[in-house]
Amino acid sequence: FIVAHCRLLRNMIIYFCVIWVARDLHFIYNYPMRYYVVADTHGFYTHLTTALEEAGYFADQSPKKLLMLGDLLDRGHENVEMQDFVLDLLQKDAVILVRGNHEDLLEDLVDNLDHYAELELHATHHYRNRTVHTVCDLARCSVGAMTAIPYQIRSRMRQTPYMRLVMPEMIDYFETEHYVFVHGWVPLTNLAPAGLPSQFAFDPEWRDATLDRWNKARWYNGMEMAAKGLLVPGKTVVCGHYHCSWGHHLAGTSDEYGPSADYSPYYAEGIIAIDACTALSRRVNVLVLDD
Repeated sequence: FIVAHCRLLRNMIIYFCVIWVARDLHFIYNYPMRYYVVADTHGFYTHLTTALEEAGYFADQSPKKLLMLGDLLDRGHENVEMQDFVLDLLQKDAVILVRGNHEDLLEDLVDNLDHYAELELHATHHYRNRTVHTVCDLARCSVGAMTAIPYQIRSRMRQTPYMRLVMPEMIDYFETEHYVFVHGWVPLTNLAPAGLPSQFAFDPEWRDATLDRWNKARWYNGMEMAAKGLLVPGKTVVCGHYHCSWGHHLAGTSDEYGPSADYSPYYAEGIIAIDACTALSRRVNVLVLDD
């Protein structure tokens, strides 16, 4: 009798604990999170923090995360500062990192540095994209050292916080109730035979795409794909990678480049593009979303 009542009491306690925890989890997962979304910061740390300050990020005490849509480094001259800033946010669980094509470029350069060292580094796409300069900044070396001692520089790069701690935390996409966040676009199906121009179609199984298809998707111009109607049903895709002025030029509201170019976020059906082409515009777009 006593044992039976003890079991009943135990089960009642477990039941109410489960109900209490479930109620709390429901509250947590349905409470809106504020996302400050940026893309293609490309080592322009000062421009990023200035834009975040203007958007109210640092003063905001509500639940929030910084959502970075890839291409954190290259081109700017503050790669180390950007690395340290992101690392600090990671340690505070205050940032979500989506991988960009420049992260793929960096990994390719480091993994194959001995091969590229046999070539003229100044003539490679890694030099034009300033991935070489990122290695120089993070590994604290010269281009000459990359050519002369590639294996040592590769080892040194792999021990940097960026490659050891930051890049492993990057994901292909992030999704909320109303939005999908990617670098270029979601993976698509190419219906064209090999050797012919691409003929893309939407793939409803894009979330389960292979690594190779995600690597290709990071290079897509999201504004072009949206204009072709390759949208994610029921969602708005927020992307970077391609300068917003391309979309504004497509809409006939500004030039793509030059004094009249519009690098502000581009809005159209099913898409918000936010790459401000910081190397030219000297600005970073910050999109603030509650979802």
